[in-house]
Amino acid sequence: MKAVFRHVSLWRIPVVAAVAGLGVLAAPATASAQPSNDNFTNATVISSLPFSDIVDNTTATTEPGEPSSCSSPPIQQTVWYSITPTSNMTLKMDMFGSNFSNGLFTVYQQTGTGFGGLSTLICETSVSSVNVRVFANTTYYIQAGNNFGSGGLLQLNVQQIPPPANDNFANATQITALPFTDTVDTSGATLEPGEPIPSCAFPPLEGTVWYAFTPATSGSVSSSIDSSFPTAEEVYTGTSFANLTALQCGGGFSQVHTIHVNAGNTYYFQVEGFGLVGEGGTITFNLVTTPPPTANFFFTPFDPSIFDTVQFFDQSFDPGQVGFQTEAWNFGDGTTGTGSFPTHRYAADGDYTVGLTVTTFDGRTASASQVVHVRTHDVAIAKFTVPTSASAGQTRSITVGVSDKRYPETVQVQLLKGNSQGGFDQVGTLTQSIPVQMGKATTPFAFSYTFTQDDAAVGKVTFEAIATIQGARDALPADNTAIASTIVH
Repeated sequence: MKAVFRHVSLWRIPVVAAVAGLGVLAAPATASAQPSNDNFTNATVISSLPFSDIVDNTTATTEPGEPSSCSSPPIQQTVWYSITPTSNMTLKMDMFGSNFSNGLFTVYQQTGTGFGGLSTLICETSVSSVNVRVFANTTYYIQAGNNFGSGGLLQLNVQQIPPPANDNFANATQITALPFTDTVDTSGATLEPGEPIPSCAFPPLEGTVWYAFTPATSGSVSSSIDSSFPTAEEVYTGTSFANLTALQCGGGFSQVHTIHVNAGNTYYFQVEGFGLVGEGGTITFNLVTTPPPTANFFFTPFDPSIFDTVQFFDQSFDPGQVGFQTEAWNFGDGTTGTGSFPTHRYAADGDYTVGLTVTTFDGRTASASQVVHVRTHDVAIAKFTVPTSASAGQTRSITVGVSDKRYPETVQVQLLKGNSQGGFDQVGTLTQSIPVQMGKATTPFAFSYTFTQDDAAVGKVTFEAIATIQGARDALPADNTAIASTIVH
């Protein structure tokens, strides 16, 4: 067991401390004789439970080499208790004092001889109540004292926390119908002789509860544990510790664990809740019929043409968290694919219903479909007519001829001219609807431009035309730009 140091006071008791059912502790008027359990070797042996003892530590001493695990300044005026349980159990230990300074309470496990053979389990810096898991035939020591003040009356109470009803394998809670939910306090849970250790449990295993489920039909079931501390869960088949076969182990906070079960077979769920230093706490165990997965996908580009390679992405979700063994695709044009991220290119425009079927590793399936609209929009600047030459002050016509062989489109054409910085300035913009025209026919966009003295000084004007489809993506935009020049005198 790992040592845990608690330095935060849970509550403080001044000169008088009242304990329900235990009476009232009052500070002594005069110092008492040195307590009989002042020294470690004379520790009061706790031989039966429940146990309660009141001792005056006013004249208690501290031995040379005595441990002081969480005290600064060191612990003083200590008294000692020991207990060697005959079976695994969880103990509740309460210490109450008549003086606030009586605020040190440490639990040790004996691993050797003397002070050097003590391993700290819990160290409390204020009077409080703690739960501690203990193991059969192992000796534990309780050290009580203070680090300030003159001492006073201390009361120690030790009792066993009863184990839950499903603590033992033979008393596993029977799950008769799904969904199933059960809340249990694992604080008093124990280990049986020969009990298996879950492969994913944090060592050492300290206390478990058991559930049993015999399904009427075959299928998948999912379990989860709700708790505020780490848990572990192993699923077995078999009839006793001697012949259990482990199927799956899972741990964590509210994680889902799914297994396939066969009708008529009994499955055992062994659950451990660790809590602080393994003393457990309240957990909720859930078991449900595993829901089917949810199939879903998306693709890009969302407006594909016959020139695009469409990338598909599987976004399916498995609530059982088993994962997907296969993803089968039907692209709607007579072809199929597999995997999470297939690609496909369509040969012709059309509306294609794409289907995805996913199958989990335990055989659950789901399907989804979407319509992919393949439309190849494409226009091109087939003609760009500018005057070969012009003079400053002349206004001349410029024509941009746009071809369209697929769908009627609304097209915007921008006319620009080069500037001295190497860029282009806009001359004009025209937007109009154009029909589908086969062969070499084009739809003209007519502009006019008046040449300037600056153009004449340069001696040449470079024009650029850019055609853009409105409301759609051009599949081949490389032929939507044209450049031509005019000599200016």
